[in-house]
Amino acid sequence: MTIKPLVCAIITGSLLAGCGSAPVKKQSTKATDPIVYTEPDLSAPFYALNPFNYDQPPVFELHLRKAALQPVTKLEVTDPSNPNKKLVLDTNKLIVPTVNNNGRAMKYAPLAGQNEIDITEIDDVLQNIEGKARHYPPKFTNRLERQGFESKLKEVSAKLDTLAANNNASFDILVRAFKASVLGRNLDLGSAYSAKSLKYAQRIIKINQDDAEANFWFGFSLSEGGAQKEAIPYIDKAMKAGVQEAYLVSANNFLSLEQNKNAIQTLKNYKVKYPDEAEVADRLIAEIEKSNRYNVWQILTTTKK
Repeated sequence: MTIKPLVCAIITGSLLAGCGSAPVKKQSTKATDPIVYTEPDLSAPFYALNPFNYDQPPVFELHLRKAALQPVTKLEVTDPSNPNKKLVLDTNKLIVPTVNNNGRAMKYAPLAGQNEIDITEIDDVLQNIEGKARHYPPKFTNRLERQGFESKLKEVSAKLDTLAANNNASFDILVRAFKASVLGRNLDLGSAYSAKSLKYAQRIIKINQDDAEANFWFGFSLSEGGAQKEAIPYIDKAMKAGVQEAYLVSANNFLSLEQNKNAIQTLKNYKVKYPDEAEVADRLIAEIEKSNRYNVWQILTTTKK
């Protein structure tokens, strides 16, 4: 089943809880009882949280699992909010370098060192927004939730932009800055996000032209930005690298080029490679043959399974 809501992945969304819908006030039973605010649960993602393989947990969750399984070197540090107080850090976080690294270099530790950053919260934010807005148009059922995502993305994107401004910014930072800019574009946050996404993509491909995720994101961002012909080699490379959703991106790209036969053939290939997706592939093919609809994501949004 494609684009299925990987609800289990939402368990990793606790860091993002404050950026969703407005908190709900729980009525107190007595006049003296304190008012308790509880955050509503995030709605299920529309786009699969693991575009590489829809049957696998999202990459962020896999990293959290690895971090939890590794030994923890406890650290005692000064509380930044109270210099007279000490804090004991006893949980591994997701740490990446900020400069001078041209590949993926995730490690697990309680605290980031020099030229490193604890990327845990940023990755949590990006994953949850990606589940709603990886492709255009984004899919939201709650206006307040969307506003919360938009606000949090602006904050995260600004932080990543600052880190990516370094000429020697790491691959890990550039990939995340690129993803944030694509999500900002899809959320209609302004033309600056489109410009940034192209700039970051060019830097990323120059550093590592074979990275599967980078090719996938660059391919569909070019396609959905109007550069369908230019997108083809990047989408093809992502498909060859085993990115499952790249087949749907390729079909969508062919539809934009008015090459419906190629789109249908791509979906047939998709069905062969991913038999569990046969129902979705057949549904998309039927819609293309019936009404020549031009956008895979709109078809998936507006038709029933």
